[in-house]
Amino acid sequence: MAELLTQPTDQDPRSFIDTIAHPTRRADALVLLDLMGRVTGERAVMWGSSMIGFGRYHYRYASGHEGDALSVGFSPRSTAQALYGLLAAPGVEELLPHLGKHRRGAGCLYVTSLAAVDLAVLEDLVRRGHGFMTTENFS
Repeated sequence: MAELLTQPTDQDPRSFIDTIAHPTRRADALVLLDLMGRVTGERAVMWGSSMIGFGRYHYRYASGHEGDALSVGFSPRSTAQALYGLLAAPGVEELLPHLGKHRRGAGCLYVTSLAAVDLAVLEDLVRRGHGFMTTENFS
């Protein structure tokens, strides 16, 4: 069975953020680093070369495939911050209209600038997402 390519690394998340050329993406990444760490109580860990995660969960599918993934996290992309682990928890659909400017991907949210979102709503999404992803919902 193939191993998941995105694994935790020893790379320092803050050092990674320092390499981001786009000033808004870099500043927003620092805010997300603080916000997600504070809300989850977890230490930031690099997953692969560009994802910063907080907490982890183990999943096991009926097919027998299993592995570990970050509970919540983000990745500074060239056009937006990709936010992971925030869409699976119950009640998030009611919060999304209050978040502010964002778009949805298959399993993540994209935010171009944190200045365009309500950080209190984002904190609630992170709290719910982390709580849901770190319970036994996937094993």
